[in-house]
Amino acid sequence: MEKNIKISIGIFLALAASRFIPHPPNFTSLIALGFYVPLIFGLKFIFIVVASYFITDLIIGFHSTLFFTWGSVVLIGLLSNYFYKNIYYRVAGALTGAMIFFIVTNFGVWINGSYGYSFNGLIMCYIVAIPFFTYTIISTVFYSTIFEMLIYLKNKLKLAKH
Repeated sequence: MEKNIKISIGIFLALAASRFIPHPPNFTSLIALGFYVPLIFGLKFIFIVVASYFITDLIIGFHSTLFFTWGSVVLIGLLSNYFYKNIYYRVAGALTGAMIFFIVTNFGVWINGSYGYSFNGLIMCYIVAIPFFTYTIISTVFYSTIFEMLIYLKNKLKLAKH
């Protein structure tokens, strides 16, 4: 139980730090956390990622696409176990997570009527979001690299003990 609390606090601090320090739009640890936390610690920790996101949203402020954002994080976490095989699969999985986040959250923006309820509005919504997606990809690669280094060190330490 104590270990789970420490992991949960670590998840919250990692997400909060990346959301509260000045950063370009969409450059946070959210996608990498949403992907790697359930992969490393188990599916039960998806809730901790979303709860941490909720807590930081209490401070930053809620928005109209909140449930699309939280839902995409849950979906990314649920899919993460299908990408565990090796580093190439995991990085591909994290980048798939970034695409899922982009598709789901921008659909939420469109559903809220920001670009009109037409096919052209839907396309415009995704086109306008491309710069944000660029930051999402860069941050996902950045934070995934950190997670991959941690996985590598963990495996190296495990081998050294045997």
